[in-house]
Amino acid sequence: MLLGKKVGMTQVYDEQERLLPVTVIQAGPCIVTQVKTIEADGYNAVQMGFDDVKASRRTKAAMGHADKAKTAPKRFVREMRLANDAKVEFNPGDSLNVSVFADTKMVDVIGTSKGKGFTGPMKRWHFGGMPGSHGTERKHRSPGSQAGYGTDRGHGGDIKRGKKMGGHLGASRITVKTHRLVSIDPENNLMVIKGSVPGAAGGYVIVRSSQKSKP
Repeated sequence: MLLGKKVGMTQVYDEQERLLPVTVIQAGPCIVTQVKTIEADGYNAVQMGFDDVKASRRTKAAMGHADKAKTAPKRFVREMRLANDAKVEFNPGDSLNVSVFADTKMVDVIGTSKGKGFTGPMKRWHFGGMPGSHGTERKHRSPGSQAGYGTDRGHGGDIKRGKKMGGHLGASRITVKTHRLVSIDPENNLMVIKGSVPGAAGGYVIVRSSQKSKP
């Protein structure tokens, strides 16, 4: 697993001269800030940080945590949990870059989708809307009936949880799975991944080896 930042999208040609839409991600260098073990913490994990930040923008606790690893405070810090019988081969202060994906063909990318704010049901749930010809006046984008199936005898007459209505859209954790890793650039810490990944350019992402792809 590596932490990174979405740079943006572009196009590249593959070996068959096909034009592929790809996303460029700056992944690493990631610094190991803490190694957790079953003996000390109850489970095995590796904590890593990405993207330096001014010490004045972090708490003293975060600054002290980074000092133990002899590194600068990081803006994006996440933890990778390991199996209980896994052998931890990392030490605080170790640096990881895109070279760890040198033999990887497929990856999963975890990011935060773009926030859309409060949206209506047509945009949020892809409703078709009311008829656009005769008989509909200023109601083309309305959600339609809401209480027809809202009642549930013995449990009250409120609208039930899960009813598709207007509300907050986006700004959610999204995982896109089994995307082809087109190429890596260890010198510039860049990864080129086929397809799109969640979030806007400049957003932080987590890249890991695909958990569903065949070896």
